[in-house]
Amino acid sequence: MENHITQISREDLDDLREAFNKIDIDNSGYVSDFELQELFREASFSLPGYRVREIIETFIAGDTNKDEKISFEEFVSIYQELKSKEFSETFRKTIARRDGIRSFGGTSGISSEGTQHSYSDEEKVAFVNWINKALAKDPDCQHLLPMNPDNPDILFTSVRDGILLCKMINLSQPDTIDERVINTKKRTTFTMTENLVLALNSASAIGCRVVNIDAHDLMAGKPHLVLGLLWQIIKIGLFADIEISRNEALLSLLAEGEELDHLLSVSPEELLLRWVNSHLHNAGTKTISNFSEDIKDSRAYFYLLDQISPKGDGDDKMSISIDMSGLNEPDLDRRAELMLRQAARLDCRQFVSPHDVTSGNSKLNLAFVANLFNMHPALHLQGAQSNGNGIDTALIEGVFPSESREEKTFRNWMNSLGVSPYVNHLYCDLCDALVILQLYEKVNVPVNWRKVNRPPYPVLGANMKKLENCNYAVELGRTEARFSLVGIGGENLNEGSPMHTLALVWQLMRRYTVLVLSDLGDGEKVGDQIILSWVNSTLSQGRKDTQINSFRDKLISTSLPVIDLIDTIAPNAVKSEMVKRGERGDRGVLSHEDKLNNAKYAISVARKIGARVYALPDDLVEVKPKMVLTVFACLMGRGLKKADR
Repeated sequence: MENHITQISREDLDDLREAFNKIDIDNSGYVSDFELQELFREASFSLPGYRVREIIETFIAGDTNKDEKISFEEFVSIYQELKSKEFSETFRKTIARRDGIRSFGGTSGISSEGTQHSYSDEEKVAFVNWINKALAKDPDCQHLLPMNPDNPDILFTSVRDGILLCKMINLSQPDTIDERVINTKKRTTFTMTENLVLALNSASAIGCRVVNIDAHDLMAGKPHLVLGLLWQIIKIGLFADIEISRNEALLSLLAEGEELDHLLSVSPEELLLRWVNSHLHNAGTKTISNFSEDIKDSRAYFYLLDQISPKGDGDDKMSISIDMSGLNEPDLDRRAELMLRQAARLDCRQFVSPHDVTSGNSKLNLAFVANLFNMHPALHLQGAQSNGNGIDTALIEGVFPSESREEKTFRNWMNSLGVSPYVNHLYCDLCDALVILQLYEKVNVPVNWRKVNRPPYPVLGANMKKLENCNYAVELGRTEARFSLVGIGGENLNEGSPMHTLALVWQLMRRYTVLVLSDLGDGEKVGDQIILSWVNSTLSQGRKDTQINSFRDKLISTSLPVIDLIDTIAPNAVKSEMVKRGERGDRGVLSHEDKLNNAKYAISVARKIGARVYALPDDLVEVKPKMVLTVFACLMGRGLKKADR
C-alpha cells in the first residue's frame, strides 16, 4: 500500500526546530535515542513508551552511522512518518486522552490549510497561575485577573486587548514599554490592535521570535501562538539574572580544571543544571543530567529545597526547615505534592503541578527551577576566590565585561529572527559563523550550505571546521553582500574579537533594517543621505521645525525629531501632553530626565504604529548614530507603507 507522507508547514517546522533545540542542550546538532520520547513531548506529540522503543529499534537498525544519535533532519523524517495518514488518527486520540494535549485546526494566515496544532493544558494552567501572581496588583489588569485556570479559553481571550502582553513584557524586561503608550481605557478593536502591535514589536526588541505572528492571530486567541509567545516572554524574564556578568556568585559553579572562558559561555539552561547539581553534591546525593526523567521521583527537588532554604541561627524567624519525610512516600504523585508544599514555604510553588513533575515536563520544570534560583540562589564565593580555582572576582569585568547596550540590541535582533542556536553570548555563540550565515539569508544573501560545516564537530580539528565557516562568512560579506570588511578575517570571528564581530554584525543589521524600504530598490543601495533627506522633507511637510543635519545631530538627544516625524506619518498617535519640549528655540537644554522620558515615549509610540524598532531610549539620548539610523529607517519604512495605501 502506498504510504502518503504528511507535508509539514514552515510554521510546524519552526516548532519542531524549537523543540529539538530545547532537548539539544549542548547545541551539538544531535539528540540521543534515549531522549526521543522527551523530544516528542516537547513537540506536543507525546507517544507511549513502547511506541518510542519500537521507533528507536527501527531507527538503529537503519542507522548507517551506528552512533545512536538523531539529527534534526532524521527527527523530522520520523515525525513526518508518524503524522502520516496511517498513524494520525490513532495518535491524535492517544494524545488527547492520555496527555492533556488539545488539537485544533486553523493556523496563522500564511500557514498551510488544514494544519493541526496542539497545545498543552499543563502549560496553559502554569502560565495562568504565574500571571495571576505576577500581575495581581496591577490596576490596569483588574478587568482580567484573577483568571480561572480551569476555564479552557480564559488565557487565550485575555490577550485580546494587548494590555496583559504589554505588562508581561515589562515584567520580564522592565521599561521596555512606556506604559503611557498602552491604551488602557477605551478598548475598541482599533485600540486593542494598537496594543497588540506594540506588544509584538516590543517582544521582538527583547529577543522573542515573533515571525509569522500578527495582531489578528492574537486577537483571535490562537492557542499555540499565544502559549508560544508567552513562554518566550516568561523565559526571558526568568533567565535575565542567570548570567555571570550579572551574578558573580555563579563563578562558584566553575568545575575543577575548567577554563573561566568556557563557564562564561555556557547557556542559562546549563548554568541552572550546574546550580542544581552543585547543591545536590553538597547534600551528598546523586546529581541529575536533565529536567525531565531525572526529576520525576522528586528526590532531587527535596534535596535542592533543603539546601537553598534560608538558614538562621537558633530561633531565627527567617529560618525555614524543609520537611524531608516526603521522600518516604511511595506514591510518586503524592510525593511530588509533598515536595511542592515545601516549595510553597519558600514562596516558590510556581509552574509545576505534581503531574508535571512525575511526567517530566521539561519546559515547566525548567521554569520551576529558574524561579527557585531567582528566589533562593544560595551561592557564596569565598573572599575574592572562586571554588579553589584562584579566580579573582574583582577581575571578572576585565575578563568578561557586562553586555553593552549595542551588544544586547544585536543579540535580541538575531534571536527575534529565529536563528539557531539561540544567542546567549554574542561572541562565543557566533564563533562558528552558523548564526551569521543564517543572518545572511535573512538579508537576501544566498548561502551555499554544502560549504558549511555543521555540528557535531570532530573532537580533533573542531576549531578548524569552525574557522572554515568563519572564512566563508567573511568571503560572502565581501563578494556577495559588498560589505566593508577591511582588516577582518575569519580568524577574528572565530576568536570572538568584539571589534571585528560587531563591524560585520552592524552591517548585517543595517542591511536588514533598510530592506523595508523596498520602494527604493535593494536595501544596500539606500544610503544614509537618502534616509536623512526623507526625514527632513517629511518633517517639512508636517510643518515641523525639528530638522536635523545628520544622525549625530544633538537635537536628536531630545527625541523631538523622532516624535515629530511619528506625528507626521501617523497623525493622532502622539499625545502632546506627554512630550517635554522646553522653551522654543532652546530645546537642547532639556534635563536628562526629560530627554529620557521623551526617548522612552518615542520608541514605544514608534513600535505602536508598526515600526519594528530595536534601539533603546538611551541610544537616542546619547545620540548613538548607528542606532539612530535604524530608528529613522524603520519610520521611513512605515511612512512609505502609508503612502502606498
